Amino acid sequence: MAAMHSSNDNPQNLPVVVVLAAGQGRRFRASGAQTGKLQAQLHGRSVLEHTLAAVAASGLRAVLVENGPLWRSKGMGHSIARGVALSPDASGWLILPGDLPAIAPESLRAVARLLEAQGGVVRPRIQGQWGHPVGFSAAWKDQLLQLTGDSGAQSVVKAAQAQAQWHALALDDWGALADTDTLADLSAVAHRWEQRHA
Repeated sequence: MAAMHSSNDNPQNLPVVVVLAAGQGRRFRASGAQTGKLQAQLHGRSVLEHTLAAVAASGLRAVLVENGPLWRSKGMGHSIARGVALSPDASGWLILPGDLPAIAPESLRAVARLLEAQGGVVRPRIQGQWGHPVGFSAAWKDQLLQLTGDSGAQSVVKAAQAQAQWHALALDDWGALADTDTLADLSAVAHRWEQRHA
């Protein structure tokens, strides 16, 4: 478990990025990989290192949720609850899977800005698809802390929709969709990465 902080003097006023890194990555290994997906290499860094670098570049605080000797995830919902519990002073939380190495720091800032301005739940939409990170204001803290199992925070998103406290945010960032669940996914990300930096 690790936490990173920006130089902001009032961290309690910032949303926190909860980076989920406790999954088993079974699909990645089943696709022929010899490592977990977060440890897979992409242009000289692991997938997780790229994701954490994007968070650091955004200037937002982050909490990394991973398995350890004193705690093990019992599903994505459990991991989200853990991240929220580790940052109880936050004004909100951006839930970010650790396997999004190409996400743009500005996408994280954009979600955080809308969350601060509007509250509720913020969900990015990219090229007609729902992406990451999903933002939750502090008003949803109790519900997030109660999450369990593998369904993530879908129940909280549905509750926010029902209460008209839900906001879609259009982003132009393919990296917010580009997870690395399989070796083919990783290869596709690597190809687009090369195009972007060419």
